[in-house]
Amino acid sequence: MSKIDVTHVMVEEHKLILRMIALLENNVTRMEAGRFRDWRFFLDAVDFIRNYADRFHHAKEEDVLFKALVDNGMPQDNSPVAAMLLAHDQGRGFVRAMEEGAHRALDGESGQIPVIAENARGYIALLRDHIDKEDNILYPLAERVLPEAPRAAMVAAYREAEARTPGLEDKYRRLVETYEQQAAA
Repeated sequence: MSKIDVTHVMVEEHKLILRMIALLENNVTRMEAGRFRDWRFFLDAVDFIRNYADRFHHAKEEDVLFKALVDNGMPQDNSPVAAMLLAHDQGRGFVRAMEEGAHRALDGESGQIPVIAENARGYIALLRDHIDKEDNILYPLAERVLPEAPRAAMVAAYREAEARTPGLEDKYRRLVETYEQQAAA
């Protein structure tokens, strides 16, 4: 009997997050070249990051997957889990600063392009590296080391987390698709 895969859902969610990251990167480049001034996009990106990437996705990692790894022998400190939690916190700092810059730009305050760009690029680099480490190191490790016993409960906990935010995944998938269509036009 094969083990229940407890990381597949995370890898799938990473795909949508990476699509938003690609939009963010493209629009930062266009903004710096003077071809993009849709400050609302950056606020929508912040909303996506906070509600989809952080509350929806990272909550499953932090509250379910990482907890299961620690409960099954991975150290809490000086471990891959600690490194991933630190990256989540660093990402939140970039997002706060990007949001502040976008709000100021929306209010007509000049000089915000470098603020938005620097923090967006910091977040983009951090998240791409973070997702790469999770998809290629931490998740395969989790699949190898986690025993069968907690796996069904983990998947149930993911479903419970999703049930607390009905329609959230569809909402953010549509948001990303809308911006992808605008970028392609």
